[in-house]
Amino acid sequence: MNSRRKLPVTAVILAGGRATRMGGTDKGLVELCGRPMIEHVLAALEPQVEHMVINANRNLERYAAFGRPVVTDADGAFLGPLAGLSAGLGAATTDLVLTVPCDCPLLVPDLAHRLHAAMQQQDAEIAVPFDGERLQPVFALVQRKLADSLAAYLAAGDRKIDLWFARHRLARVDFSDCPENFVNVNDPAERSALEARLMAGDPGA
Repeated sequence: MNSRRKLPVTAVILAGGRATRMGGTDKGLVELCGRPMIEHVLAALEPQVEHMVINANRNLERYAAFGRPVVTDADGAFLGPLAGLSAGLGAATTDLVLTVPCDCPLLVPDLAHRLHAAMQQQDAEIAVPFDGERLQPVFALVQRKLADSLAAYLAAGDRKIDLWFARHRLARVDFSDCPENFVNVNDPAERSALEARLMAGDPGA
């Protein structure tokens, strides 16, 4: 497998949350080592996928300045990652959509390829990483044809990712070799700790 080949996938960077533990500050715009966190995510995904969009519900002009289309949740009610996925499925022109949160700046360079390979091998409709302890459902590769299923699920008032996943063929993909992929930044203390690791050249960061 040529890991340098861009896949025909639309990556949706999820930046539509309230970020309450970050004091309400928009997490994608919080700086880490001198760059907004979303820049780290965009840079990591750029070599992996053909298209990227940003899902955001505020600071839309600032997000648009990163040069990618910005899509908002259908009702702007901050309904969580499934609402962001739904917006991304509606905006995508590719058959596959990958969701990635905006606060995970240590993405591995073969995230999309590993999920894609597992989806094909297992004839799955959704592929999700397993970190060795639990699924990481906000890093999901999803077939765009599931857009109507997800829209109906959300319209019924449901929000739990695992229950929607259970309605479709799911591939659990082993990522236990790279737990750093799922390191996220929820509050100022975590941001400072990760920045210190990165500045010190920690190979695990």
